[in-house]
Amino acid sequence: MGGMRMNLIENLERAHLKPRVSEFRVGDVIRVKAKVVEGGRERLQAFEGIVIARDGGGSNETFTVRRVVAGEGVEKIFPLHSPWVESIEVLQGSHVRRAKLYFLRDRTGKKARLRRKMGIQRGWTTFIEEAGGEVATASEAAELEAAKTAEATAAEAQSAGAEGPKEEKG
Repeated sequence: MGGMRMNLIENLERAHLKPRVSEFRVGDVIRVKAKVVEGGRERLQAFEGIVIARDGGGSNETFTVRRVVAGEGVEKIFPLHSPWVESIEVLQGSHVRRAKLYFLRDRTGKKARLRRKMGIQRGWTTFIEEAGGEVATASEAAELEAAKTAEATAAEAQSAGAEGPKEEKG
């Protein structure tokens, strides 16, 4: 009876997980774009900083991002699989030997620097496409954007061809 209940819970949690999320680790510098509701409007707000912790697992997984604003440390905890987290973009990787980087809270300036990884691709991202809610990586998104641009130029060329050549008044 207990095993069947656990399977039911796992299946319910699995239904709420995002299919693919950006691969990032503790120590990476990331940009998180989260949906924010102000009044009746919804907009995206970017928060950029160092990942100092990842906690939990499954649908309960969270990550903590820290940045320094006007000399004051600001930390935000984001749920990884939340629908409010629109995208996570890895800007820079770091080589760390800790699972939690809470020691950065006590450091300022050059002491708070981490050893950077060489060769990490700038702009890794995973985001949800508005059309159909599909999840795509940055390279897939670039291909989709190029296809959309090609379709738009083809449609413009077709409509310009139907109207005939345009004359400029000068």
